[in-house]
Formats: sequence, C-alpha cells, structure tokens
Amino acid sequence: MTRYRQMRRHARHARRAGLQPMLFINPNDPLPELAISVISRWLWRYRSAFTPLGIAVGAFIIAATVHPHHARYWIPVTALTTTTVLVLALPPMVLRGHSGILTGAWDKLGIPRTIERTYLTAVVAVTGGWLAAAIAAGPTVRPLRLAAFAATVILSIPWWFHRRRRAKVRVEKAIASWPDIADAVGLPESRIVSAVVDAWGWTAHVMLRRGTTTAHAIARIPEIESGLGIRPGSVRILSDQKRADRLTMRIIENDPHAEPIPWPGQWTTSITKPMEIGLSEDGRPVRVLLLRRNVLIGGIMGAGKSGILNLIIANLAGCRDVIMWGIDMKGGMEIQPWAECFDRLAFTRAQAVRLFKDAVTRLDERAARMAFEGKRVWEPTPDDPALVIVVDEWAELPTEASEYADSIARRGRAVAENIIAATQRPTQDAMGKGTAIRSQMDIRICLRVREPRDTDLILGQGMANSGWHAYKLRQPGEFLISSPDHALPERNRAYLLTDARRDYHASQCAPVRNQSTLPHTAEPPQAAEESDMPPPRPETALWDALVDAGPEGISIADLEALCGLTRRWVYYRLQEHAKAGRAVQVRRGYWRATRAGHKQPGSDGR
Repeated sequence: MTRYRQMRRHARHARRAGLQPMLFINPNDPLPELAISVISRWLWRYRSAFTPLGIAVGAFIIAATVHPHHARYWIPVTALTTTTVLVLALPPMVLRGHSGILTGAWDKLGIPRTIERTYLTAVVAVTGGWLAAAIAAGPTVRPLRLAAFAATVILSIPWWFHRRRRAKVRVEKAIASWPDIADAVGLPESRIVSAVVDAWGWTAHVMLRRGTTTAHAIARIPEIESGLGIRPGSVRILSDQKRADRLTMRIIENDPHAEPIPWPGQWTTSITKPMEIGLSEDGRPVRVLLLRRNVLIGGIMGAGKSGILNLIIANLAGCRDVIMWGIDMKGGMEIQPWAECFDRLAFTRAQAVRLFKDAVTRLDERAARMAFEGKRVWEPTPDDPALVIVVDEWAELPTEASEYADSIARRGRAVAENIIAATQRPTQDAMGKGTAIRSQMDIRICLRVREPRDTDLILGQGMANSGWHAYKLRQPGEFLISSPDHALPERNRAYLLTDARRDYHASQCAPVRNQSTLPHTAEPPQAAEESDMPPPRPETALWDALVDAGPEGISIADLEALCGLTRRWVYYRLQEHAKAGRAVQVRRGYWRATRAGHKQPGSDGR
C-alpha cells in the first residue's frame, strides 16, 4: 500500500509540473510484432469485405506509378475497358453458335446470373474509366479524388450485401474451424483442401486420415451437421472415384428441389441419344440412355413413379426409331392417355402374357436375322426400330408373363428390345419367383422409400450403407439413380409433367408415330379373344359417343366416363372437333356430332 501511495504522489507532482507520461519501447519488446500480427490477421479475416477498398487503392497506386512517365497509356486502358464492358453486356443469344462458349466462361468465372454480370460490368466500367483519366491527368486531381471516394462507397454496398460473398465468408469460417469439428465428430486429422461456393450452397473436398474411409463420414453425417451448425438433412457425402482417403462434402443451404420443376418440353428424337428427366441439386440436367438398357423404377405410393414414367414415355414418343408396347395392370389409368403413341396395349393378365410371348417371338426372329446377316448388335432405325415394353405395376403380372419377361431381360440387349418396369417394392416374389430379372436392370431409379432395406431392394444390396439414402427423400419426384453413367448418390428431382402438357404432347406425337411401318393395334386380332379385347382408344370412344348421341347430345360427364380420361382432355378434343366442323354443342355441357361430320376423324387427311 505504501508503494502505491508513493506512485500516486509522484504522478500528482508530475502533472503540476506540466509533465506528461511517455511510453518507451524496448527494442526487445515483442509488442510491435504482436500488434502487426493482430492487425494482419484481422485484415486477412475480413479481406472479402475490404475487396472494394483494395481495388480502389490498387487503381490509385497504378495511376500514380504510370502517370509521371507513361501518361499516354490511358489509350490502351480505355480500349481494354470498352472491350470488356461490351463482352460482359452482350446477351448470349447475339453470339448464336458461340453462346455456349461464353456461357461456360461465365460459369467458370462465377458470374452465371445476369444481375451479377451487370454489377461486374459497372465495376469494370467505373474502375477502367477512372484509371484511364487518372493516368492521363494524375490521380491527385481534385475531381478524380472525389469521384474515387464516391464510386468506392456506392459500389461497395452491393458487394457487402451479396449473398455469395456472405456465403464465402461462412465457408472460410467453417474451413478454419474444421479441425476442431473433425475431432469432435470422430474424423480426426481430416482437412478441407478446397471449397467452392455456388448458388445453392458450397462443396468441399476433404482429405481423410489414413485408415478412414467415406463410410465413416457417411455414418457421422448428423454429427457433421451439428458441428457446422446447419439444418438437418443438408449434408451430402460423396466418395472420390480416384482415392479412398478423399471425399466430397456438399452442403445445401438453399434447396433447389423445394419447388416443382416444370418440364421444359425438350425431348430426344432418337433412342440412341440420352434423354433428360430432371435436375440434380447443383442444377445439372439428369440424362439417361435407354438403348439396350432395362429400367427399374421403384418407390412408395405418392413418391412420383407415375411422373418419371410419363417423362420417359414423353421422350420415347418423340423418337421415330422406337416402338412402344405398354402393359398397365391398373386398367389403363396411367398409360391410357398415351394410347395413340403406343403400338400395342395390354390391360389384363391374359393380354400381358400374350404381349410378352409375342415379344419373345419377335426377339427370336430378330436374333435369327442378325445371325444370318452376321451382325452382333441391332442398330435401330425408323424402318427397323427398337422395342421398349413399358410395364406399370409389375408386381401384378402373372408368373407366366414374368418368365417371358425374364427371357427378354437376359437376351434383349443385343436386339434392342428392353423393358421399363415400375413397381412399389421390387421384392424377389414381386419380380417373379425363381427369375433373375431384377439383376438384369441396368438403370435403377429409386424414389422415396420407408426403410433402408427398401433402398437395397431397388438399387442393390449394400447401397443404403454406401450413402444411397432414399428413405431421406421428402419431395415428390425426388429420386436417386444408379446406372453406368451415374455412380454417385446424388439427389435429383424429376420434371413436373402436368396432365394438360401430357395430353398436348401426346396429341402432337401421335400423328408422327401413326406413320410407322409397323401395325398400330391394341392387340393382334389373331391372338385376342373377343371377350378379352382391350377397351377402345379414347379418341375412338369419344367419336363413337358423339355420333350415337342423337339430337339431345351427350353430357361431358358421360364422355369423361366413356373415355376414362380427365375433363380437360375431353374439352380439348371437343374443341378440336368443333373447329373442324365435326361436332357441335347442343346446350351447355351436351355435345353431338354434326351431320356432315359423321365420319371417322382423320379420314379427310387431317
């Protein structure tokens, strides 16, 4: 206490004498180095926020260095700025054939969105214009100093609030804290070697400790989500195809599959080309090649099997080098709207058996022809098309049909004859007792299932433990696909094909497909019994009902029941008949055929 009082007394005497305390730094004192280190770390940590200031300071230094000796350099700077601005502001459609190159370059630079390119264009124009003026007149000229300050402040505001910059800052913090997180979740000594930010989240490449595999990380996904402080279900772990001690970790911050994705209406014109059925979580289109490949589609009720089946049919309907046979064990509820695009349909067990039997006969004939001609692979053409058999509710097929189908699945690849099967739970009993047809499915599309073992039933044994978590899918139409072209458990969502779009597309493709050189019948007359004939096509049923309606006409409800389709489809067809003068509305909701229209539509060449 005495020492403290003496110090207080000496301080009072110094203040009365007008003396001020002074700080003397010992040369061996680490304080300056410590201050420099703290400030440097602080600047590096918030370097993203200081980027606009860094650009302004860099432009000022360049102008101050170049102006005294090379003031005429403002000319090339102006030319370069003008060229860059024109390229950034140019719409891709103007470049026609080179638009793909420009779009790819923008993706590489991280500016795929128009608003981001607009901001970059403004930054380049302002910075390049100021730099050219500063090189010519000097950076310390009063108008240029004020302009530099105002432009830096104004252009910094969008940058500070840009979502991608904020996401990048979050990623950098996550990378910095990853060693502690890895130790806590049971992945010690793993490190993030690189990370990329995109519109929906970020992707990191992780190097694991020796002896640790991707399976260990997959088992700890909930702990990783907790360590990173993100929402449950937002982490995806994908194995590296080149090294077992590396993996790809994807964090989904904004789910691109939260809303349905409308079908863009683009379909293939040949079965030899891949068809697009949906989008992945990073926005890439999901394309599958169906030629010489059997397809298995599985998932619980309401998961979206019908949606994917309709997308595949919509693509095949636009191909001239393929014919489609259909089996719908729900009485035609799913395939009937596409009736005009199918060359043969079956809705009962007996019809399904005959269809598969005829398909085997066709396979044998084509195989004999190939052997005679010395060919090993059948190349489909419009004159000799491939055959695709679409089956909905495979589990309802009789055993005899499954035996024929097994023969097609095993031998149909070379002759371009394949099967597309949709079922809720493809157990061995459902796929056919004593058969191996499930093992012949090259493409497997798994929608939402209830249990992990159901994932193994559709995709194969052990797939659930390898990260193929179909039981975690939530949205209708979300699916996992396993095929020769898709080896990673990436979540995808199928396009939404509405009933109206489906009916319109079917009506557009039907006239083209009806010109096929092959017979277009629902069931071969020589093979079908009259008591087992399939129901008439919707177009024929509608027209026959209009002709037989009489003066009072027939109601829309009756037409809807007779055709077995939606009210929208019935109205669409009635409007076509009315425009052609073949049908007339008697009163509200009642229609009949006109006297001049008593002939089958299409006989007049329409």
